[in-house]
Amino acid sequence: MAVTGFFHHIGTFLMLVATALIIVTNISAPVVHNIAILKVDLGNSTNAHHSAIHFGTFGNCLVDAQAGGDYCSPSQLGYAPADIMARTEGTQFSQYAADTTRALTKVMVLHPIACAMCFIAFLLSLGAGVVGSFLASVVALLAFLVTVVVLITDFVLFSIIKSNVNDDNSASNAQYSTGMWTLLAAAVCTLLATVVIFFSCCSARLHSRRNRTSKEAGYVSPPRTRRRRFF
Repeated sequence: MAVTGFFHHIGTFLMLVATALIIVTNISAPVVHNIAILKVDLGNSTNAHHSAIHFGTFGNCLVDAQAGGDYCSPSQLGYAPADIMARTEGTQFSQYAADTTRALTKVMVLHPIACAMCFIAFLLSLGAGVVGSFLASVVALLAFLVTVVVLITDFVLFSIIKSNVNDDNSASNAQYSTGMWTLLAAAVCTLLATVVIFFSCCSARLHSRRNRTSKEAGYVSPPRTRRRRFF
């Protein structure tokens, strides 16, 4: 039973870690300028100004601009990363690619939803009972599925931007950044937490059933006998 409780605590901790990791993705640009899901180092960067565009969950930021300072879009659900790169660097996108990326940014509303579900699963897993563990494993599984959906969405969305920027023969360079990797790590933590919490739930239920069966059968453990001394 002690081993089961230990594994349950590991699952609870993993859900807390997953929540923190998705929070990092949620507060990416424009909330925190230097955190990005996709970072594009612009070709007009100089030694004095390492200009870059940071694409985040709810907008983007032009950081360390040559004019000085950072310029960020307002936080909003859905924006047009292809249009931003076309205006800034003249990157060419097909109409289909531009429309697809604009539509996929609206799916990123699942970021805060996945975060909330991970936190709910964490709270449920704090209850050591069988019912609490089962509910926590169910919510954790749903959180994992939502996280995977938004992770795939982010990779598809920003791979379009990344490939077009890196293939347009400009000096700009696009690469996945912190927000993408924290979301990936959160998906892994959520999956592991789901398995661990469900395992601890099944183990606790099996242990309770065995105890109940033993009591119903009238089994009593034999008393311990004291060993006689030889003198």
